[in-house]
Formats: sequence, C-alpha cells, structure tokens
Amino acid sequence: MPGKEWYIIDDINNLDTPALTVYPARVKQNIGLLKTMIDKTSRLRPHVKTYKNKEVTLLMLDAGISKFKCATIAEAEMLGMCKAPDVLLAYQPVGPKLERFIRLIKAYADTKFSCLVDNIAAAVEISAAAVKNKVHVPLFIDLNVGMNRTGIAPGKAAFQLYVDCTLLPGIKPVGLHAYDGHIHDTDMNIRVEKCNLGYELVSKLSAEIAGAGYPEPIIVAGGSPTFPIHAKRNHIECSPGTFVYWDEGYKSELNEQSFLTAALVVSRVISLPDETKICLDLGHKSVAAEKDLGKRVYFLNAPELVFTGQSEEHLVADAGKGHRYKVGDVLYGIPYHVCPTVALYERAITIENNKATGEWKNIARDRKITI
Repeated sequence: MPGKEWYIIDDINNLDTPALTVYPARVKQNIGLLKTMIDKTSRLRPHVKTYKNKEVTLLMLDAGISKFKCATIAEAEMLGMCKAPDVLLAYQPVGPKLERFIRLIKAYADTKFSCLVDNIAAAVEISAAAVKNKVHVPLFIDLNVGMNRTGIAPGKAAFQLYVDCTLLPGIKPVGLHAYDGHIHDTDMNIRVEKCNLGYELVSKLSAEIAGAGYPEPIIVAGGSPTFPIHAKRNHIECSPGTFVYWDEGYKSELNEQSFLTAALVVSRVISLPDETKICLDLGHKSVAAEKDLGKRVYFLNAPELVFTGQSEEHLVADAGKGHRYKVGDVLYGIPYHVCPTVALYERAITIENNKATGEWKNIARDRKITI
C-alpha cells in the first residue's frame, strides 16, 4: 500500500482556510542542501524576504550561517532580534527610512548592519546621519548589471562613487552588490552566459578598486537562478532566498536545483457554481497574483484544474463535466511565487508528521515591528 503523501494534514478539520502551511523538516533539508552547493558556509548571505520569521532565521544560524540580506527595515529588525551577526539591507535608505536604519543600528548592537548606495547625494545624506548619531555605516555600492531598477553601471562612475564614499565621515565603502534577478532562463547554458557577462564588469571594477590601493571589495552577487553559477566563484558571497520554501515557479524553471517544496497554501472548495466549475477560497489576498491566472498556484492533488477567474476572496476553476469535487474538499497548492505569498499571511502553520503542531509568526511582513 503506498505511503501517505508528505503534504497531507491528518487534522485538517481543525485548520481554517485559506492557510499558509510550512513543513519544518523540509526547510531543514533545504538549508542542508544549500550548504552542500558551496565550498564555505561563510560565503552564504541568504535573503530573508521569502520567509520573514525568526524561526527560519534561527535554523540558519544553528546551521552556521551568519550573514543575511534583507529588503526592509522590518526584515532587518527581525534579524537583529535574532542577533544575526551580519546584515545587509539591500536597499538605499533615504528620508525616514534612513532615520529608522540609524535607530536600528543603535538598538541592536549585536548585529553589524550595512546598506546600499548608488549615488553621491544619498551617500552624503547617510554620512551626515551617521556622524550626527555617532555610528559607523558600512556601504555596498549597488551595481546595475541588467535589472534596471536601481544601481549604478559598473564602470568609471561607479569607481568614482566608491572613492568619493571613502572621503566621507561616518561611512565606509566595503563592497559591491550585483543582483542579477533578471536572469532566469530555463536553459542553464544561456543562464551561465548571461550571468558571466554581467559579472565580468563587476570583477573588473573590483580589480580597479583594489589596484588603486583600497582593500579588495566584498562582492555580494546573485539570487536563486544564478546561485549555482556564482557559488563556483570562491571569493564572493551568494544571496539565494527562495530555497528555504521553494515554489512552483523556480521548481519548473531551475531543474538543476533540487530543493524541496516546504510551504503550501491550503484551500477548500466553497461552491459549485455550475456543472463544470468549482470555487475555492483562495483569492488575490491569499496567493501572489502578479503572474498570469494559470501561474499563481499548482494544486498537488488537483493538477488538472483550469483556472477561469480570481477575485479578492475567490478562485474559480473548470474541473470538467462529471468532476469528483464536493464542497468542503481540501486542496494543497504550491504558490508559483512564494515570497509575496508569504507576505499575505501573518502566520505559517507548521506541519510535522502530517499534523499541525504550531505556528511561525511572519513578523517581518509588517512594515514596522518596533522601529
């Protein structure tokens, strides 16, 4: 007799839906697998945007990972609360965000915080705030290697920005940040070619900085799609994030990475509108909706469903004539994009040995924790 599927929840009648569920044993396996894909754990700087909770952070700290990357002040504070030793805010803080970042540095002395900068005006502002508050801020120059959203092109202007930052009090340029999130080709050969092309400019800039007499910059590069490529460069830090939970998007695109699905959205059939349609309680508020309708969720126990519509609280699917579905049926779905899906839930229900055992609060989904 075949064994029970890993995702099935025996006490599902106690779980209201829609719900985000997490499988801790699989999260631990993913962290372990990540460590086998790189020569030194010290070169890992995972991005916490995917999971947003203290529990996964502590699992990674226990695994010997000491460097982290984040995108918001709340995520940075969550890491500070866990006493993570080294945190890069992969964002250029301006205005009130800079004020909050400085308060963060002062509040969590066990953590070394750094941030990004891509222009001299922002660097001057960060310098002034650091001097005023008597703190020291390490900076990474944010490089645009094709993402085309932030960053300065690696070249003469970036070199000059690095030099100019060395002259400002209260701050110190320590590295280069190159996020190539625009590269996610399924064909690994194409991905390698594009990744190497962008990194070549970063490497050249690093050599020019070191050649000018400055300490060799720390390079933080890549995300999940380019992680296996950057991991082979034995002198840089790598920043995958989705690996902890994985999702259907990367599962279908990145065949060379064998991480386990460790987070699901659980839904129930709530209505049967006509002879072929079923309606689920999984609306825009419950699963990331930025992708096309057919690529928002993949149901493990209902892969044949064809989605026909989604609104805030509902997902309608065509199940075909004579389908087997009944009101109350439970469906287990893998989000195509787990990171923004997690941000829709204040908690993740932990499932161990096919039973709900507790919850992990996604405290960093909030825009503010205390600072």
